[in-house]
Amino acid sequence: MTDRYELILTCPKSLEGLLLQEAADLGLEAAREQVAAVVGQATLETAYRLCLWSRLANRVLLSLGRFEVDSAQQLYEAIHGIDWHEHLLPEGSLAVEFSGRGAGIDNTHFGALKVKDAIVDRLRTASGQRPSIDKIAPDLRVHVRLERGQAVVSIDLAGQSLHQRGYRLQQGAAPLKENLAAALLLRAGWPALAEQGRALADPMCGVGTFLIEAAMMAADIAPNLRRERWGFSGWLGHVPALWSRLHAQAQARATAGLAKPPLWIRGYEADPRLIQPARNNIERAGLSAWVKVYQGELATFEPVPDRGQAGLVICNPPYGERLGDEASLLYLYQHLGERLRVACLGWEAAIFTAAPELGKRMGLRSHKQYAFWNGALPSKLLLIRVEPTQFVIGAREAGKEAQGQQDRPESAPVRLSEGGQMFANRLKKNLRQFAKWARRESIECYRLYDADMPEYALAIDLYGDRVHVQEYAPPRSIDADKAQARLLDALAAIPQALGIDASQVVVKRRERQSGTRQYERQGSEGTFREVEEGGVKLLVNLTDYLDTGLFLDHRPLRLRIQREAAGKRFLNLFCYTATATVHAAKGGARSTLSVDLSRTYLDWARRNLALNGFSEKHRLEQGDVMEWLDADRGQYDLIFMDPPTFSNSKRMEGVFDVQRDQVRLIDLAMARLAPGGTLYFSNNFRRFALEEGLCQRYRVEEISDQTIDEDFRRNPKIHRAWKIQAR
Repeated sequence: MTDRYELILTCPKSLEGLLLQEAADLGLEAAREQVAAVVGQATLETAYRLCLWSRLANRVLLSLGRFEVDSAQQLYEAIHGIDWHEHLLPEGSLAVEFSGRGAGIDNTHFGALKVKDAIVDRLRTASGQRPSIDKIAPDLRVHVRLERGQAVVSIDLAGQSLHQRGYRLQQGAAPLKENLAAALLLRAGWPALAEQGRALADPMCGVGTFLIEAAMMAADIAPNLRRERWGFSGWLGHVPALWSRLHAQAQARATAGLAKPPLWIRGYEADPRLIQPARNNIERAGLSAWVKVYQGELATFEPVPDRGQAGLVICNPPYGERLGDEASLLYLYQHLGERLRVACLGWEAAIFTAAPELGKRMGLRSHKQYAFWNGALPSKLLLIRVEPTQFVIGAREAGKEAQGQQDRPESAPVRLSEGGQMFANRLKKNLRQFAKWARRESIECYRLYDADMPEYALAIDLYGDRVHVQEYAPPRSIDADKAQARLLDALAAIPQALGIDASQVVVKRRERQSGTRQYERQGSEGTFREVEEGGVKLLVNLTDYLDTGLFLDHRPLRLRIQREAAGKRFLNLFCYTATATVHAAKGGARSTLSVDLSRTYLDWARRNLALNGFSEKHRLEQGDVMEWLDADRGQYDLIFMDPPTFSNSKRMEGVFDVQRDQVRLIDLAMARLAPGGTLYFSNNFRRFALEEGLCQRYRVEEISDQTIDEDFRRNPKIHRAWKIQAR
């Protein structure tokens, strides 16, 4: 078969250069790069070889022609002009894929319909027989690409995308496509390392894609050898004898490759749910003798090859999109760098990440970086030689070097940037100051830092031995990359400054909230911990919501309520998790009633009360506070309310606005206040102004300064509070 064809090899964006070299090595001539594609000339034998052996291509398209098109009718006529009898029987099946637009074709469905009509009309017999449409497994899959008035018509020789090798029937949450994994291995120099008999390890292997692709390269296995169906299988131009010969040659190479002593290729995965799927994938690929997968945490990662050979560590750490990911990912990357320094001396490392700023936090310098796209995510492959000169050396290691010791490095604190060190110094200073005060006042939970340094716009709270960090979203005028770098500097500094393990830090981002967003669920760990305040126990959740269930700035107000509650009927409006109610009950309140719209927080409130031994006589009611007050006819000696700034819950009518609705809200509450009673009203809206008419009707005293404790003195506008009584 000597006829030559134009071939178009498609690939993921950023793989074009690698594919160009691979395709040339496999026989493609006059090859040139295009965006997400390589184009060249080849025989049918080379086209088959590319289908079988390309580790990087998605499709191998055999071009039938290029046509100038200025209308949908002209497209129809150009397609109709091709002799489709050379490619498909009239009783065969057909699929059409169309991309691009122009020339009066505004959507791909319409374009595909015109192409299908032209092919069917050309093949329709006198008896009316015509091809059927089969989008899954057609005899012929036709591609048409319309761009700048030119239509390129091709036959898809591959069928399904070539990245689907057939071994990966089970995959994890964020799978890496097989051809991208192969490209990363090529950029990392794995083929040369494999030739030298070196080892390969993946400390976060998922379902084993890197491991399998690496083993197929090392054992000289064609990546698509096990594929059962091809796009050319039902094509009339297919030459079965030629294909069979090439396939047999590839099978013989694979048999010879697998007969060699296997290389040491190992994967480790922390999630036990992925171990069996990974092993199943490895078995389907026929590589069980070459590749082993074990359950193991990154903390214990230490590759120990059977012959002591070094090699390549390659992995694709998570990059994170959920609220609070920054801290866990920073510490994961730091720990990965530490494990490489401690356990992989003399190895090469290839770290693929969509968060290169996190890659810099490993404490290891990359000698080369390659840009890739992982789907729509711009990513980088960081290549690192794990050598002693790469280490971030702490004092202990520096001492060893001076003495000429050659021991493997021990774990050393990550070296902080200049800004990170300044931030750490401020935390240490604050800790010395507030820890003494907290011990003296028997306070377990307090604010340690509140944007003291404007460029590090964080609120840091201590909950016993846990650290809760909220990042205030930077204004749009601040460069996002610089803000992210400062956040990572701060997160790196927190464990060192406070002398805690990184796992004890939880990070969230606080943006300007509307409605009930601050109360929406952000995670699903469901982990509650007990803390103490003023002799009561309270449950906090540091991970699942933006707020923790305990507003620390209201500590003095809760303690005031506890002191004043003895023998009184207490009403808590917008009660949230009812922490003030627990204090009132502890203070000896005759009865308590707490109202909130959220069933979730009322359940939390019930647990807070039960934790302290308080019974169902302390009532909890679900409802919109304004409507509830309008309908209630009870009397209460002590009322507390801390309404949200805005609320537009689905369970309430209209929108609540604390500035606009304050008069009606306070009037309704005062109507329920018993003679001689007290209403404590607080909110955290920075621009809130109390209506003057309220001061004329009631005896009003602003007590904000009395309700701000030492840990919030830096931010006196954290809330404002008033004591309101009848005149």
